This record gives sequence, structure tokens and C-alpha cells, in this order.
Amino acid sequence: MFQPSRSSRGPLGTAINMAELVYHSVVRSVRKQHNNAFAAIGINILQAVIFVGVFYVMFTMLGMRGSAIRGDFVIYIMTGIFLFMMHTKTVTAVAGSEGPASAMMQHAPMTTMIALAASALGALYIQMLSLVMIMSVYHLAWNPVVINDAPGVLFMMMVSWGTGVSVGMVLLAIKPWAPSFTTIFTSLYQRANMVASGKMFLANSLPSFMIAMFDWNPLFHIIDQARGYAFINYNPRYSNWEYAVWVGVVLMVIGLMGEFYTRKHASASWSARR
Repeated sequence: MFQPSRSSRGPLGTAINMAELVYHSVVRSVRKQHNNAFAAIGINILQAVIFVGVFYVMFTMLGMRGSAIRGDFVIYIMTGIFLFMMHTKTVTAVAGSEGPASAMMQHAPMTTMIALAASALGALYIQMLSLVMIMSVYHLAWNPVVINDAPGVLFMMMVSWGTGVSVGMVLLAIKPWAPSFTTIFTSLYQRANMVASGKMFLANSLPSFMIAMFDWNPLFHIIDQARGYAFINYNPRYSNWEYAVWVGVVLMVIGLMGEFYTRKHASASWSARR
């Protein structure tokens, strides 16, 4: 009875309270991966470095460096790896966020939208911090990082994150109804994007019948467009970022509708099925 009434809060107080809840939920989301937040970020950085190293060695040993863009070969690899990790890590984080039947939802201020926003922002924070740290070390220790259009590349990073949130929201809405299917599909989606994202090749160098195999994937368009922004001598001809944005918007609407329906029909017994 000593707590202030919720009805007495104005719009500003409600916004501040929600921002505080999201902040603490983001901290919890980051620390959920590891007890030490620095270790959680370090693990993600190590994964990105291993990805870059493996692809660098593979391209070098197979003699595929000549098929890449003229310019810094490591930047070419990083534009694919970072966008791929941003998208897939966000999908996993959002799809694995607290659902309507979670015990966390028993706390009055907590809602599924706050949990979803915390997972999405936590993934964005970790990936962007990892990107900045890796690029800074590469810039200082090896070659200067030269990006033709840095705002364009950053925009593609945000589009990759946004589409990841949209796909994750659809999976989150389906998860209470089919938890096993959602887990398997999320894993298959990550594995398929190892190739279907197009991070290992250029869209301009593919024949038309192969482009038709990949152009359904918004991440394929995002990575190709990002390389167009990053390199002055590459002009994407078979991709466009508008397609990725519209796919993200459509999936976002479907995910919100599905999450609203699932929340209205949630049952505490669902958690026992997981």
C-alpha cells in the first residue's frame, strides 16, 4: 500500500519506468549467456574472429581470393561475417526470449514486449560492441580500415538486425504451440544461412540460375548491398535493400499478431511441455 498508484503516473513517468525495465532486462539478457558480462562479450568476439580466420584460410587455400572484390580482402570477409552473425544471433535471442507462460511474467511490471525488446537490444549491443572492438584492433595492428560509405554499411547492419528481430518474433509466437519444431527450425535456419546468406561469394559473379536460388533470402540482399557501400569498385546489380526491409516489415506484423494471439491464449501448463 506504500507504492505509488500506477494511474498517477503521467506519460513521461510511464516511459521512464518502461525504459528502466528494458535496461535491467537487457543486462539480464546479456548476463544470461555467462555470469560475467565481459566473458559473454569475449566469447562472441572469439566466435567472430574464428569465423573470419577460417574463411580467410579457406579462401586462400582454395585460391578464391581472386574472385573477391578488389580491395581489403579482410573487410570483404568481415562484411559477410558480421552481418550474418548480427542476423542469426538476433533471431536466436528473440526466439529464445521469455514467453507469456514464463515465470518472469508473474512479476507485475514485466511483459512479453519488454522481454522481447531486451533480447533484441541485448543482441544488438553485443554484436555492435564486438564489431567495434575487432575493427579497432584490425585498424591499429594491421591495415587501416577504409569504408567507402560507412553510414550505408551501418544502415545495412541495422536492417540485418531488424529482419532478425522480425524472424525471431514469428518463431517466438509459434514456440508455445510447437516448441520442438521452433527449436529445430531455428537451428536449420542458422545452418542454411551459412550458405544461403551469400557471405562467401558475390551476387554479381553468380549465373542467373544460381541467383534464383538465393534471392529469396533478405540476408543475401543485405550482405550484397553492404559490400556495395563498403567498396567503391563494387556496384550490386542483383540485390536491393528495399526487399529486405519489406520482408522485415511483413514478418514484424505477422509476429506481432501471432504474439498477441498467443499471449491471450497462454496457459501456465505450457511451460511443462518444454
